[in-house]
Amino acid sequence: MSDGSVLLRTEGRAAYLTLNRPKALNALDHTMVRRIGAALAGWEHDPAVETVVIDGAGERGLCAGGDIRAIHEDARSGGGAASAAFWRDEYRLNARIARYPKPYVAVMDGIVMGGGVGVSAHGSVRIVTERSKVAMPETGIGFVPDVGGTYLLALAPGELGTHLALTGAPVGAGDALLCGLADHFVPSEGVGRLVADLATAPVPEVLPRYVRDAPGGELAAHREWIDHCYTAGTVEEIVDRLLGSGVPEAKEAAETILAKSPTSLKVTLAALRRARDLGPLERVLDQEYRVSCAALSAPDLVEGIRAQVIDKDRAPRWSPATLAEVTDEDVARFFAPLGDDELGLADGAGTQEVPW
Repeated sequence: MSDGSVLLRTEGRAAYLTLNRPKALNALDHTMVRRIGAALAGWEHDPAVETVVIDGAGERGLCAGGDIRAIHEDARSGGGAASAAFWRDEYRLNARIARYPKPYVAVMDGIVMGGGVGVSAHGSVRIVTERSKVAMPETGIGFVPDVGGTYLLALAPGELGTHLALTGAPVGAGDALLCGLADHFVPSEGVGRLVADLATAPVPEVLPRYVRDAPGGELAAHREWIDHCYTAGTVEEIVDRLLGSGVPEAKEAAETILAKSPTSLKVTLAALRRARDLGPLERVLDQEYRVSCAALSAPDLVEGIRAQVIDKDRAPRWSPATLAEVTDEDVARFFAPLGDDELGLADGAGTQEVPW
């Protein structure tokens, strides 16, 4: 079953899972998701496995997200069925990780974006280093934060999550801890020894040997304008507040937002606000699945990936082109029920054992 894209091994008390597509920055494809799911299912019932560790091969990071080139091709010419099937299994995997009954240690070293957040930030022990760059950058490709990202960002203090979701800005270790995307800071030089020690001792015994105070972040100093500006009811008003705040960083945030897909921005804000009231992760993942499937038939996903990844001209032609042109009806379409195609995690239908 393995194509080498996910490396699995057990040693002593621990099981190790390494994403192994370093040239693609360990981007997740459907085979990898199913491989991870099968491994977790097996280790969950293996009494010899006390702890599970996930990390990424190469020097650049854990995972840059899903394989968006494949999604682009599928949405452009394949009708989107393959992407919907990928997300169905990926979101089920995210839920499994969040409810995993054994310590799930995620080494969030280097770049951790999109789908990489999904396989790490739902874990019970989330470690960042001075090299960490954590982000949900979906609005820049005409998409919306998924893999439980709207759940995580909705739980961030104040409006920090809204700021990160709309801008897609990456955060370092200190801010990842502040926003609740990680639990512990470990200098990168100590990560290898920490991971190795988990083969011989439990997490509560090993962690204190390596955890240090995180370097200072940037967001705490900006809470005043972030919380004021992003509490606005619409994306347009958020941008107006940012531009009118007189704060250089706020103006920069507004300019960043205005370069993103107008439709994605409005859907993202609606998804975050709804996520705050939905309750458990499973209900939010069900909502994200509706939104993701709807994005497959919207023009901005194909165009955004083309501009950022395929042609790399960084000049997407969004449709509609402005926030004012995106109607409430346009946004509502992304949240429409899928009938028999619902993910069904909240009602238990999606929690049945997947034939990984």
